[in-house]
Amino acid sequence: MEGTGTTTIEDIFRREYGRSLAVLVRVLGSIDAAEDAVQEAFLTAVELWPAQGIPPSPAGWIITTARNRAIDRLRRDEVGRAKHTESAILHSAQQEGVPEQALADVEEDAVEDDRLKLIFTCCHPALSMEARVALTLRLLGGLTTPEIAKAFLVPESTMAQRIVRAKSKIRNARIPYRVPSGAELSDRLGGVLAVVYLIFNEGHTASSGSALVRPELCTEAIRLGRLLVELMPDEAEAYGLLALMLFSESRRPARTSASGQLVVLAEQDRSRWDVVLVHEAQDIVRRCLRRGMPGPYQIQAAIQAVHSDAPDSRLTDWLQILALYDQLLVFQSSPVVVLNRAVAVAEVEGPTAALAVVDQLPLGSYYLFHAVRADLLRRLGRVDDARLAYAAALELTENAAEQEFLDRRLSSLA
Repeated sequence: MEGTGTTTIEDIFRREYGRSLAVLVRVLGSIDAAEDAVQEAFLTAVELWPAQGIPPSPAGWIITTARNRAIDRLRRDEVGRAKHTESAILHSAQQEGVPEQALADVEEDAVEDDRLKLIFTCCHPALSMEARVALTLRLLGGLTTPEIAKAFLVPESTMAQRIVRAKSKIRNARIPYRVPSGAELSDRLGGVLAVVYLIFNEGHTASSGSALVRPELCTEAIRLGRLLVELMPDEAEAYGLLALMLFSESRRPARTSASGQLVVLAEQDRSRWDVVLVHEAQDIVRRCLRRGMPGPYQIQAAIQAVHSDAPDSRLTDWLQILALYDQLLVFQSSPVVVLNRAVAVAEVEGPTAALAVVDQLPLGSYYLFHAVRADLLRRLGRVDDARLAYAAALELTENAAEQEFLDRRLSSLA
């Protein structure tokens, strides 16, 4: 898309799509109608802005244009003369003649509230996790259905059906367009953070395909993480998740070699880490520590902060990492957390102690269980057992970069 200066209409679309859609869903009472209106407004912007220039308040212009176009369409549509349509027309009439900048300023608090409503609607527990992820990327991120389908390596028709069914569920189940309150907010926020982290993890290490990373998903998850801390500045766990994602993203340049091979953390060239992201994440962790309200995402971010403090993997403070994993187990006593803790146990107490922990875990279908176990067996000199464990891990991962890495490890045993 064209633009003015360094800002393009595409940049504005990515930044303002969710904000604009959230307002229109409130006004029109329909996700589909709001999507149509916002998309039509951006098409109008593509036609007008290259010649007229980008307005001072692009968001205000988009929201005003989308609302006016939607109201005009509803006025012409006899089917659209329901009560919610009348209220939308009245809402529009009250703001006729208000400049876009003034409209944006007056509505800022309402817009922020609308975006939170949209986030919690997309991540409602009545929807499947697949549906929550697809809707969040579509409605808040402005990604097209083909973009989402490509990111998750599913047919476009499959993703389109998933999105349609999710929107139908919201409509038919009368899922409320609101921000939860009280104890419900804490419970529901965990679900929202889980959706964002799932999107990031799929980008950080793709579950299948030839590429190790899908950077567009990492970028979108971090953008959503920044949006959450902007909208919910008192929620320490939202900051913890953002810091955790920033630490992981900072290492992306070092996670693959020049030939595209996977490089594990202990072998990475730390001079290639993105120091700007590292420093931002470290600052967030320090602020979280001052709050004194620990949670699982904050503790995981603190673990990554310890890794980031070491200029060389051999200087990592594994005792501190082990202590942090013990704190994490208080919040999340899952087998996967115990497996990750076992890596720290191996560094502090040795591979024999770590293997005793790992062998008790019910994670036979998880490829990282076999990969960690293989590495411990290799360090103990149990080559035949290590070979079997690496082969099991190879069978369970569909990512080509991880398969190549495991194959190299397996070959090194010979």
